[in-house]
Amino acid sequence: MQSACATLEIRDEADAVDAIRAAKAEGDCCAIVGGGSKSGLGRYAPQTRTLSTAALTGVTLYEPDELVLSARAGASLNEIEALLDQHGQQLAFEPMDYGLLFGAEAGGATIGGAIAVNASGPRRIKAGAARDHLLGFRCVTGRGELVKSGGRVMKNVTGYDLSKLVCGSYGTLALLTELTLKVLPKPETECSLLAIGADEAESLALLRRATATPCEPSSLAMLPAGAAPLALNADAAAIRLEGPAISVTARRDDLVGRLARDGVRFETLDEYDSKTLWRGLRDAAPVAAEVGQIWRISVAPSEGFAVVERIRRAGAPMLAHFYDWAGGLIWLCLETSPDAHAAVVRSALDASGGHATLIRASAETRATVDVFHPQPAALTALTRRVKNSFDPAHILERGRMRAEF
Repeated sequence: MQSACATLEIRDEADAVDAIRAAKAEGDCCAIVGGGSKSGLGRYAPQTRTLSTAALTGVTLYEPDELVLSARAGASLNEIEALLDQHGQQLAFEPMDYGLLFGAEAGGATIGGAIAVNASGPRRIKAGAARDHLLGFRCVTGRGELVKSGGRVMKNVTGYDLSKLVCGSYGTLALLTELTLKVLPKPETECSLLAIGADEAESLALLRRATATPCEPSSLAMLPAGAAPLALNADAAAIRLEGPAISVTARRDDLVGRLARDGVRFETLDEYDSKTLWRGLRDAAPVAAEVGQIWRISVAPSEGFAVVERIRRAGAPMLAHFYDWAGGLIWLCLETSPDAHAAVVRSALDASGGHATLIRASAETRATVDVFHPQPAALTALTRRVKNSFDPAHILERGRMRAEF
């Protein structure tokens, strides 16, 4: 399912204002594309025009001592991370690279795209999501108005924190032109403790126990037997520890003592192997290589296994899955079906709460199946009011999140 769509290169904010005002005047709707790595996310909703932010490149401010960085929306994530690495710093929210998931080359992501979809990796349970690191932004709304929000420090945020609205809005509220982010020091080192031999439910319970210790794990995941990138012959719970070397070693040993039980053995991945593991989990490697439809399910950590069991019992053909965030995030790959097994997946959440998002499926499926979890009527009404405030004519990414707007 393809549609012809004229592409306009946005070179600066004046271009963005002109392009959106012209689209509004003519009743057109616009897709917003940076590196294109996330074009397959969301509902399939053909647009009349494409506004490309690929030319909005470059870091406009970087003050390592102040832990703050500003960059234009089309700036490459790889370039930003390389710059930060030179100063021993990082984007602590660990934005996912969707290239592997969509069968494209890695490294195509932009900072604007990462913020637009609130891309957050395994460290989210400790460091927070992308929206928690967004200090301010500049954008052009669907009204064709240039807006600046926030500042360069957290205490500059007063009144409405618009960063929380635009981050994760998939371009439906505004075209982002520049972002200001909080950055953090990189840890001196890291290792990962693997607990091997418990079954799936017991491994997840072990991860939840680890979160209740003073050992400060920064990431916790559970991989079923055979799952990449570990490809072990048994289920494994993985716990990442970061910080000064002496602290990492002491906390690892403390965790082993606290989590020890019959039938479970412990292995340690060194810094290189640990980074390789979590980079793979960040990019959903255990499910990405499978040929099927992929769901991302968010629940309370204590409910993760129960949700997967309900999907199994309902007969949905599972190809691969794994858990992140101590069981609070489930990546699930199912055999391809015209309805993406949406009824089964979402009914599995009825008793647990949470939400399920269809991440990878054909355009035809994403045009007919609700990609995002259905909202209660009151929340839908609030979402509509926010959309109408930013974009009353529904110029930007019309229908990408909800069919009705």
